[in-house]
Amino acid sequence: MGALTKGRYLSITGLLLLLLCFSAPVISKGAAGVAQPEALPSVQGTLPHFIQEPEDAYIVKSNPIKLRCRATPALQIFFKCNGEWVHQNEHFSQEYKDLNTGLRVREVMINVSRQQVEDFHGPEDYWCLCVAWSHLGTSKSRKATVRIAYLRKNFEQDPQGKEVPINGMIVLHCRPPEGVPMAEVEWLKNEEPLSALTDDNIDTRADHNLIINEARLSDSGNYTCMASNIVAKRRSASASVIVFVNGGWSLWTEWSSCNVPCGRGIQKRSRTCTNPAPLNGGAFCEGMSVQKITCNALCPIDGGWDEWSEWTVCSSQCDRQRSRECDSPAPKHRGRMCEGSGKSTENCTDGLCTQSMDSSNDVALYSGLGAGIIAVVILVVAVMLYRKNHSEYGVDVIDSSALTGGFQSFNFKTTRQGNPLLLNSSMQPDLTVGRTYSTPLCFHDSSDKELFDPLPDIKVKVQSSFMVSLAVADRAEFHAKGPAETFPRDVTRDYCGSTLDRRKKGLLTLNGPFHASKEQLRTSGLFGHPGGRLVVPNTGVGLLVPHGAVAENLSWEMYMVINQGEASVQTLEGCEILLGPEVTYGPPGLDLFCPVAMTIPHCAEVDAENWNIQLKRKTQDSKWEDVMSVEEESISCYCLMDSSSCHLLLDQPGSYTLVGEPLTQAAVKRLKLAVFGSMDAGSMSYSLRVYCVDDTPHAFQGVVAAEKTRGGQLLEEPKMLPFRANTFSLQVSIQDVPQFLWSIKPFTTCQEFSFPQVWCSNQQPLHCAFSLERYSPATTQLSCKISVRQVKGHEQILQVYTAVDETEKESVPFFMQTDCTVTSQTGPKAFKIPLSIRQRICATFDTANAKGKDWQLLAQKLHLDRNLGYFAKQRSPSAVILSLWEARHQDTADLDSLASALEEIGKIHSKSSPKDQDEPESDFNHIQAGSLCGKLTNETTDDSAPEYTG
Repeated sequence: MGALTKGRYLSITGLLLLLLCFSAPVISKGAAGVAQPEALPSVQGTLPHFIQEPEDAYIVKSNPIKLRCRATPALQIFFKCNGEWVHQNEHFSQEYKDLNTGLRVREVMINVSRQQVEDFHGPEDYWCLCVAWSHLGTSKSRKATVRIAYLRKNFEQDPQGKEVPINGMIVLHCRPPEGVPMAEVEWLKNEEPLSALTDDNIDTRADHNLIINEARLSDSGNYTCMASNIVAKRRSASASVIVFVNGGWSLWTEWSSCNVPCGRGIQKRSRTCTNPAPLNGGAFCEGMSVQKITCNALCPIDGGWDEWSEWTVCSSQCDRQRSRECDSPAPKHRGRMCEGSGKSTENCTDGLCTQSMDSSNDVALYSGLGAGIIAVVILVVAVMLYRKNHSEYGVDVIDSSALTGGFQSFNFKTTRQGNPLLLNSSMQPDLTVGRTYSTPLCFHDSSDKELFDPLPDIKVKVQSSFMVSLAVADRAEFHAKGPAETFPRDVTRDYCGSTLDRRKKGLLTLNGPFHASKEQLRTSGLFGHPGGRLVVPNTGVGLLVPHGAVAENLSWEMYMVINQGEASVQTLEGCEILLGPEVTYGPPGLDLFCPVAMTIPHCAEVDAENWNIQLKRKTQDSKWEDVMSVEEESISCYCLMDSSSCHLLLDQPGSYTLVGEPLTQAAVKRLKLAVFGSMDAGSMSYSLRVYCVDDTPHAFQGVVAAEKTRGGQLLEEPKMLPFRANTFSLQVSIQDVPQFLWSIKPFTTCQEFSFPQVWCSNQQPLHCAFSLERYSPATTQLSCKISVRQVKGHEQILQVYTAVDETEKESVPFFMQTDCTVTSQTGPKAFKIPLSIRQRICATFDTANAKGKDWQLLAQKLHLDRNLGYFAKQRSPSAVILSLWEARHQDTADLDSLASALEEIGKIHSKSSPKDQDEPESDFNHIQAGSLCGKLTNETTDDSAPEYTG
């Protein structure tokens, strides 16, 4: 039965082949309508030859693919897919004659869909081949596989960011997502393609990794691995590569010359971290940037004359000579030469020589001139003695420049001895009035006829009345106790919080905050329509009440208070620190027509990239709220930051403070360093106390007050140290102590403040003490140096040279300036700009002008042209601009900047006015800069004369 079936199958197959062989010419004949046996010649006696075979293909999404075959000579071509014949209806065939060979070519095409491939389940991929028939037999083509193309979304391995030193190797790994066909990989740097063909330093391996053999600074950037095939493209996560450079020291400079002309001094040399400079977070150089050594400068020796030699023999010119040498001693080490002549000549014939007549006439002439000069000197001395004895007040008032505006500054110098109010000549300078602080410190009342009555023996050179301050006898102090107020205790940074906890537990006793006073500094005054100023002495805090701020026929008793102690040691969020004192002004129900100008000192090195500085105000429930950032613009408040002070325009009374949050480790706050010393009574010990305090006048006064109670002596002029927010501690060490004269306990020569203690000190002084003991009571001198340095930061040296014997100690030059009995001024004398000139400027610039000559131009010329929206909402923008200018320049005694601005505006107006002759004249046409400056000068003199005369 099986053999019969097989035989039938073979017979049927043979019949089919015969039918196929004879059908082609029949179809051709039928198509042509006439028999044409030689229309398509073919090569007899050969098997079919494939001109085109099916190729591997990929199905993208749902688009079918086409498979093609071409063969000659071929009677028929059929596709077989996965071992099964494709139905004849699915074939698309055509036949044509090859023009080059003249042979008959048959071409067949089929479509393969995505569904067909997905429905196939076999041990191998979906495949198809062609079978071509001729008279002699069949031929098969190659197998062509059909696959569904895809690309996964997620990379098997993303490249990872790296930080590598310069010249190091960078290896970035990338394994692309799975896909068919396999994805090709390319690398992007900052969205630009990388190629190993153009850069020999780059190697892209077959395993898709990126290798940079030697890292360069230019290789820093964001790297991305890009995978793609015929379906899609995929991007990996970006990997940030940073090539950093560690800092290296430059060569040492030459040693400087000795800093003293005579005796023991200091030489130093320095080097910089610039070989190379650290880049991209590279490590800063380790070690000291400055080296110092002691030096002994040879003191100059002035020359002295030797004895005169014997007279020479009388010459034919009737004179004789003698000489002397400048060698007793000879001048050395830049000493002065001997004064006078080394030769002497005289007549040796008692006037009998006729040749000596001319010389005798010269002698008479010189004698007469000498007598005249002596008479003039005697007359000048007599006049000076007369003026000194007949001076009613001991005051010389010299008029200042025309632009003083009624304010003068005073330069004090002692004139008489024995006055208990005068400064000791050996005292150090008053450090609170130094050049560091350009803020209001103190001023004297000028309403009385005798302006300098409290200081009758002071000579005055008039320059600026707001800087009148002397460290003399104690006067009234403006202190009053107030309720303690605190920030909300919500500090997020650990190091700030830990410092506060330790402060509560009393762990910061020796090396920690030193609380000089828990009292409040308070000052007050009665202000009416004319306005005025309030100043808290020695703190840099001031308040300017503009003219017209208070309604007519009304007055307010206004006050300012500086809250001390720990009233403001915690802030709202982040690691914020106080940059200045907490200042309150009131009363609470104060109603003014224009904003007041408040000045608050700060200790930050202002840089918007490194600091976020906020102005905060205390609410009724004693919490702090943000008012504005000093860098932003606001119509409710104005903030102008100078290098050491902040000037605020405020509408609402209340408590205000400046709070800073470091944005980078480059943020810097200034520290003031001071060293005090005192001898322990009845002992051989001497105590050195080193203070580190925020660099504001108010904070330093806490140190001064504390040392005044201890009887301490300032041993070196205080210095400023920039303290960076780099989390490194502050080290204080004592060096160069004479070991044969003094002893100090072991392991106490170096003490350290942690970074949180210093950074979060919040206006509270930090101090540490060194206790030294002398071996013998005969030791009366102490010389050493105190090094204060931040690890990986700046360093300052405090040089100590002092006498330690109690009998030789002088009064400590404290700088409390308690002689300032007047802390408020009212009326025109409180302002630099006379009222009439101020009103004229406001009337001129508040009027809108089509050419732009309005208050905005005034603000621009006075360098106050930011946050103009705040000025625009004021009744008189020019008046508010002038008030801010007054607050900013309260420490200077001239109006040069204002006069220059008006003159420049006048020049701009004069250039444009000829073109507009037909326009009506405005107020500015009548107030040209030159005339305005002249009137400013005259009115300044007129206003100031009755207020500051004795």
